[in-house]
Amino acid sequence: MAFLLASENIAFTVSLAVMFGIAFLEGALTLIGVGLSGVLDNLLPDVDIDGPDLDGAADAGGAGALSQFLGWLMIGKVPAMVLLVAFLTSFGLCGLAIQSAADSTVGFLLPGWVASVAAFALALPGTRWVGRGVAKIIPADETSAVSFKEFVGLVATITLGKAVRGGPAQAKLRDRHDLTHYVMVEPDLDDEVFSQGDEVLLVRRTGTVFRAIRNPNRSLTDSGLE
Repeated sequence: MAFLLASENIAFTVSLAVMFGIAFLEGALTLIGVGLSGVLDNLLPDVDIDGPDLDGAADAGGAGALSQFLGWLMIGKVPAMVLLVAFLTSFGLCGLAIQSAADSTVGFLLPGWVASVAAFALALPGTRWVGRGVAKIIPADETSAVSFKEFVGLVATITLGKAVRGGPAQAKLRDRHDLTHYVMVEPDLDDEVFSQGDEVLLVRRTGTVFRAIRNPNRSLTDSGLE
């Protein structure tokens, strides 16, 4: 216990504690019908991992490098929650392993920042390895890792809270793969209010929040065409 709580190891211990906390929270929220994974995917920037479509060569080069790195890390190919848990686990375990090896060979722990840099470098390949494994088990078209641009034009149902302009509420929808996602929604009209159970049509996205109008077609639901 003293080893885990040493100041040089606190980053790794906290990383593992956060990982266990996320796992517990995901399980608890799933029981009440709220998906933490979908919320996290929605908070991430919508990056086109297939390559940029930009006019400027310099911008394209920078965006292309970022897209290649994100693609290498499997971001956009598997749910972000899987990658986050994999990274926290890899970082924590690699850091503790490095410190344990240092303690047994030289008799003292490395400075926390030195061990953290080494653990971070090792955690990235570990995260990719886990992501690749999950991608083989769950094909890309069966995960929640889809472009959020595809959600515009879909119908969502308000599941938690009351949505007003400037005060979004949680809503759920089903994508073209019939998978459920949870997004944050606010009315597109200033005087509109959405309550729990209301069906809304997503018309555009602003940052991490979708603007919506009341569902104009009763033949459309959050499960698609009836």
